[in-house]
Amino acid sequence: MNTAVEIEGLRHRFGISRMRSGDETLAVDDLSLSVQPAEIFGLLGPNGAGKTTTIKVLTTLLPPQAGRVAVFGLDVRRNRMAVRRLIGYVPQALSADAGLSGRENVALFARLFDVPRAERRARADAAIAAMGLAEAADRVAGTYSGGMIRRLELAQALVSAPRLLVLDEPTIGLDPVARAGVWERITQVRAETGMTVLVTTHYMEEAEEFCDRVALMHRGRIRALGTPAELIASSAGESLDDVFREYTGDNLESERFSDVRAARRTARRLG
Repeated sequence: MNTAVEIEGLRHRFGISRMRSGDETLAVDDLSLSVQPAEIFGLLGPNGAGKTTTIKVLTTLLPPQAGRVAVFGLDVRRNRMAVRRLIGYVPQALSADAGLSGRENVALFARLFDVPRAERRARADAAIAAMGLAEAADRVAGTYSGGMIRRLELAQALVSAPRLLVLDEPTIGLDPVARAGVWERITQVRAETGMTVLVTTHYMEEAEEFCDRVALMHRGRIRALGTPAELIASSAGESLDDVFREYTGDNLESERFSDVRAARRTARRLG
């Protein structure tokens, strides 16, 4: 198979059932891109750019209204369950259960992903070890730090041995040390397994350091696509932050602080 992800002419509107067309919101507008196997691909852009909608279609949480989306050659519309078996997904909102231990959280996801019963314990232990959580595995998740929670969620997503790992803002709200720890685990697993990674992030320095290629999305469309070095070289700036501003005119800091506040509210609900 030549591509891990193939998106052709994807369009998605919200509010299309309403009588007045003026109430419709075009979230994704004729989006086309491809992601290569074993690539770390960054889908970048401000809030409202259409990134999360695109991810929801890719992970079969939303049906594509127009266009084609395929994961390792499987159409997401016609092969929803088969596509889900290929994907590990870490959403923005925290998904770990604070009342369960780390091991119990991962074991739960092993059951949800239909990992064979005879393999569940070994798979869970391997995912926990890969994320550096073996010593804390039997503690309740409510005692974990923010960085540990994010690594636990990665373990949950990895327990089914996915071919594609989709990460929606995986380091949001974390301190620099915790962010570095999460990326260390992501790159290590990618190197060991050849897994493809699709990630969204507002931290341009992360995308610049870890992504093989990035697509800059704004108002539902791809505005720029290439390696971080290529995009920086083609711009008037000196970093991916500068490229972001050049194509969107948006302020990254306001985006980050808004998302950090949302992440902290979610963390408080988690306990």
